[in-house]
Amino acid sequence: MEQFKVIIVEDVPLELKGTQGIIRNDIPEAQVIGTADNESAYWRLMKQQLPDLVLLDLGLGGSTTVGVEICRQTKELHPSVKVLIFTGEILNEKLWVDVLDAGADGIILKTGELLTRGDVQAVMSGKQLVFNEPILKKIIDRYKHSVGSQLAKQEALVNYEIDEYDERFLRHLALGYTKDQITQLRGMPFGVKSLEKRQNELIQKLLPDARSVNATRLVVRALELHILDIDNLEPDDE
Repeated sequence: MEQFKVIIVEDVPLELKGTQGIIRNDIPEAQVIGTADNESAYWRLMKQQLPDLVLLDLGLGGSTTVGVEICRQTKELHPSVKVLIFTGEILNEKLWVDVLDAGADGIILKTGELLTRGDVQAVMSGKQLVFNEPILKKIIDRYKHSVGSQLAKQEALVNYEIDEYDERFLRHLALGYTKDQITQLRGMPFGVKSLEKRQNELIQKLLPDARSVNATRLVVRALELHILDIDNLEPDDE
């Protein structure tokens, strides 16, 4: 790894000292050209000399949004500058999404392995979305859950002989559409009476032994069987 310049943004003195120790002992190629404990100090440093890498904590002065905006503006003004988040916000998943949307090159949580030479080398070599083990495990768990849900839905559609129009009908019922509104959807070739007939057929497929089943119970059953995914209930274009 070639020599490169770093600015550290951290407002907790003890954590700043620890970060500097990691860099000094494990990443000798990194030249720390400045440290900042707030937004104003950071932009002053940026005007003096551009770094190759910004090691950015998100919780500055008790605010997490400041770190996100520093990341966003840095990537907009200086796209070639790498921004690696090094944060103690280990439970705030919404914040992780916000900072990734802001253009961060990776997120390292202050837990587990902490910051490693391999993480920094990956970022400096141009790899995008570098994470350490704690956040990576959560990403993998979510991915496995997502794939599992998709497979369960595909199996349910086949097992219960659910066609495209059945799925669209059930999904829009779940979203609160009336049958009259569903008939107005683009590419939906059914009137209200046809949808009522289709609803009765779906009840026979999904709840053959039940009595007096309404649309709400039918939708709940479709969710239970994974015909519908509660995390992906989106209406079609009308």
